[in-house]
Amino acid sequence: MVLRSLENETVKSLVKLQKKKYRDLTNTFIVEGSHLVEEAYRAQLIIELFLLEGEDCPFDVPYSYVSSDVMKKISTMDTPSTIFALCHKRDEKDSYGNRVLLLDEIQDPGNLGTIIRSSVAFGIDTILLSEHTVDLYNPKVLRSTQGMFFHIPIVSINSYEAIQSLKAKGYPIYGTNVVHGVDVKTLSTEEKQKFCLIVGNEGNGVRKEIQEYCDKNLYISMDSKVESLNVGVACSILLYELRRSHE
Repeated sequence: MVLRSLENETVKSLVKLQKKKYRDLTNTFIVEGSHLVEEAYRAQLIIELFLLEGEDCPFDVPYSYVSSDVMKKISTMDTPSTIFALCHKRDEKDSYGNRVLLLDEIQDPGNLGTIIRSSVAFGIDTILLSEHTVDLYNPKVLRSTQGMFFHIPIVSINSYEAIQSLKAKGYPIYGTNVVHGVDVKTLSTEEKQKFCLIVGNEGNGVRKEIQEYCDKNLYISMDSKVESLNVGVACSILLYELRRSHE
């Protein structure tokens, strides 16, 4: 069967998933492109595959064909792919591991995607997303992770509850602020073994009410001519330094 009508109910329901509220209502999301679809298949998240008519189905999952007009309607890409998958959201885990990253109201999809990639690269065990952080299942976020979304536990959570729970379990809480902060390079090996690092909003940084819970603030030593770094870049540098053995 080939879905050709833009008024088809299945097509309409897939288009709705471009919006967060429908992704939340259905607990589903869409990934586009062969690489992300393959990662979703490996993670066993695919409900149904949709292919441009004439394409071969690469996986043993339920699938349907769509016309080029339907593909363009459903796609959020400038140049639509020939394949996309309807997926169910991942289960969120209660156990976080030793190296935790809490993102406090990150807004830009590209920044979140970059941070997810860097978290996988530099050994973060779990990412926690505070309220008002950009939706993890936003298509731009998913694309910017380049598949790394599927390789790290990511949990949406209340910031205060998360911090209190982690402090009770002996996690030192590291904020990111140059005021009364320490150069991340000066941390000892022991201080890098178990922690929760909090990285804040692009414009405002870590909220003041969250900073009050921090045991230590970290900053990146850099040329004084540079006032600040993009949050994705700054977080990546911090994670790299926290991965290094203390010299």
